Amino acid sequence: MTKGDTIDAKGLMADAYAIEGITAEECRSIFLDWALSLPDGADMQALIGTMLARHGAAADHPMTQVLREGLETTGKPRRRGGWKSRPRPDMGES
Repeated sequence: MTKGDTIDAKGLMADAYAIEGITAEECRSIFLDWALSLPDGADMQALIGTMLARHGAAADHPMTQVLREGLETTGKPRRRGGWKSRPRPDMGES
């Protein structure tokens, strides 16, 4: 399974593994593009696991490391501020 499947529709991961001499920074950029192209509500942990099962035999490849890091750090996005976290003058400081 390579280009055109539901997990790697653009073939980004397959291409990344095919590029000789690709750097970790380039792999992170490709990973971000891949992640942003996934449908809303996709189970990122499961999809990263599938990518590792598919390509993880290349243990020394930078993309494998990026995927492993993704397994460790992916989680539900949390709010980090914005207007809702600022104190309102009429309510006092929290």
